[in-house]
Amino acid sequence: MLRSTKMTRQVLFVLSIVLVFLFRHSVTTLAQPTAAPSPPVVSPAQPTTPPTAPAKPPTPAATPPTQPANAPVESAQVPKQKGPTDIVKILTKAHGYSVFIRLLKSTGLAEQLYGQLNNSNIGFTIFAPVDSAFSNLKAGTINSLSDLQRTELIQFHILNTMVALSNFQTLSNPVPTEAGDTSDGEFPLNVTTAGNQVNISTGLVDTTLGGTIYLDNQLAIYQVDKVLLPLDIFSPKPKVAAGPKLSKPDGADSPSGGVVAAKVGASGAMCLRRNGMLLSIGVAMAAFFMVKGT
Repeated sequence: MLRSTKMTRQVLFVLSIVLVFLFRHSVTTLAQPTAAPSPPVVSPAQPTTPPTAPAKPPTPAATPPTQPANAPVESAQVPKQKGPTDIVKILTKAHGYSVFIRLLKSTGLAEQLYGQLNNSNIGFTIFAPVDSAFSNLKAGTINSLSDLQRTELIQFHILNTMVALSNFQTLSNPVPTEAGDTSDGEFPLNVTTAGNQVNISTGLVDTTLGGTIYLDNQLAIYQVDKVLLPLDIFSPKPKVAAGPKLSKPDGADSPSGGVVAAKVGASGAMCLRRNGMLLSIGVAMAAFFMVKGT
């Protein structure tokens, strides 16, 4: 009896221990948070965006319209001078006109222009060739000229009036220059305009005004890319010697006068012939009597 009771107690003890273990395990399990179910694995969707228009090229900055080649420019390269107007100083500041400056000085025209510009109201327009224009001439062209021809060559680049760009179209061809009168055709200078472009022709050279070097109320200096060669120096016309003039006899212009002159000539010849015959007969008779008397 006692043995069975002891065994019963042991069984109950073991069961109590098992119950306690199961109770603690169940409490621990309930205390832990339930893990959220993992979402289904799907491939990432591509973002749907409307097609974009092609990017526009950047708008370039506005730039002023460029002048055509060799078109004259209104603004002067050298500002107006303070004090006396000196062409040599103006061209020196402009750079690239050393040959033209040297010729202005050697011919004495620089000094003459200085005096007239500063002591009178006379205006001038000068076409100044750049140094490369002289370099493009045949070697020895300038050195082969006489002093007078060099002076005339430079004078051919000078108009004895101030002409602004807007007034070239009012000039009458041929345009007179300081080189001489154009009535005999020795120094013809023709100026034509097409829009803002001014064309110059000498008969040997065609060029265009390239820009304004200097401009005031009395003086205008323009750049040219060629030396203006006048015909009288570089292609002179052969001079034909005039023959002696034959004087016409009186009345030769009228038919009646010619007939009268012919009749007068014929009658004169007959008189001379008749007088010659009488003279010969007289000489013969005188000789006959002289012989008979002896």
